[in-house]
Amino acid sequence: MKQTKGVINMNNLRKIGLSALAGSLATFSVNAADFSVSGGASITFDDPNRGFSDRGNGFYMGDSLTFNASGETDNGVGVAVSYELDGTAAIDDMKIVLSGDSWGSLTFDGHGGSSALGAVDDVTPNAYEEAWDVIDTNGATAAGTPSTIGGGGGNGMFIYKTPSMGGAVATLAYHNSGGSDAAESYMDFAVALSPEAVEGLTLGFANADNAVGNSIDQDKTTMYAKYAIGAFTVGVQQSDLDDTRANSDAEVLAYGVTYAVNDDFSIGYSYHEYETEVTTDQDQESTGVSFSYTSGGMTLGGAMNEVENMGGTAATDREGYEFTLSFAF
Repeated sequence: MKQTKGVINMNNLRKIGLSALAGSLATFSVNAADFSVSGGASITFDDPNRGFSDRGNGFYMGDSLTFNASGETDNGVGVAVSYELDGTAAIDDMKIVLSGDSWGSLTFDGHGGSSALGAVDDVTPNAYEEAWDVIDTNGATAAGTPSTIGGGGGNGMFIYKTPSMGGAVATLAYHNSGGSDAAESYMDFAVALSPEAVEGLTLGFANADNAVGNSIDQDKTTMYAKYAIGAFTVGVQQSDLDDTRANSDAEVLAYGVTYAVNDDFSIGYSYHEYETEVTTDQDQESTGVSFSYTSGGMTLGGAMNEVENMGGTAATDREGYEFTLSFAF
């Protein structure tokens, strides 16, 4: 699809429905805006035995379409709104972003999006997908075993991000509980540092400490380090969950390495371990090799992954593969 750009005023934005994103916010006078449409489509073939029940004959399609509009107010505040639709024409993500060079950005995620912790729950390098992602490990036991210790929140989340200060960027996310007695409002934060003295190094930390129900509190923490040197990128990440419920604590250790053979072709190896405090559970270990090849707007990627002690159950192992041909426009 050809990208379309032009100059339109805010009235025209209302005509295409984008003003719904800012319905509960103050009205800004935007002199002019750029409008663009982008999207992508993909065809995926995967191993029918890898655990998903909705893949049919192994082939399935994914696609998305995103509408973006951006402009600037009279006092120099940047304003951007976007709608992302998935293949069923349902809204997958919609948000409005206010930004300024001196103070950073404030995002209101009306639908979709990630909290500060959720955006960095697994940032270890891979060429295609994480070691745990290709194989469905959820539902392996009655309770299931999640693969990451991620963030919370939901639709209607505010996210503030500071400008870079000496290579450091802080992010704060807030989601109102809506008055529920079972859970408090959700808040988390993250800090990423790319020190100017060490090119290619990124260090990060994120934390969330919230009530998720009556008498239930969770403290989630993750820290990571990534380093890119030449064609190699390596990374390691440690995450912890402290839960007031019995036998609910968990730890995650992950690491990965990628190698860029050239500008278009990369390969990777990744490892992921999920450990609970349940004494009868075994550590769930996932490993994977992956690749990606890009030519213009086309990308071919794939992975072969294996999981041992799936769901914490000893000798419950599974392996699988996935290949995807995607197009961006």
